[in-house]
Amino acid sequence: MQINITAKHMELTGPIETYIRKKAERITRHFDRVQQLTLVVEKEPRHGFHVELISDIEGHDDFIANSRHEDLYAAVDLVIDRGVRQLTDHKEKIRNHHHPEA
Repeated sequence: MQINITAKHMELTGPIETYIRKKAERITRHFDRVQQLTLVVEKEPRHGFHVELISDIEGHDDFIANSRHEDLYAAVDLVIDRGVRQLTDHKEKIRNHHHPEA
């Protein structure tokens, strides 16, 4: 799995990049058909940080999750949690589509 991290209006330091990569690797524990993750970290004037996660999944359109928070690390945690939720919902949908509930 490839992880791309881009920063807008800020400099991406080593500890931030390490933290983001560590959190992003968590996604493969929930869904193993992830081909690529792209994270865009943006510093917004007067609003803190905006983080966008684009998950490229084999055999499906990309999943996109967004989060905004005053703290960069909290924004990363939120967007990873939202991405995991999207992928686990998709995984359940794939597994159960032949077995409708009674």
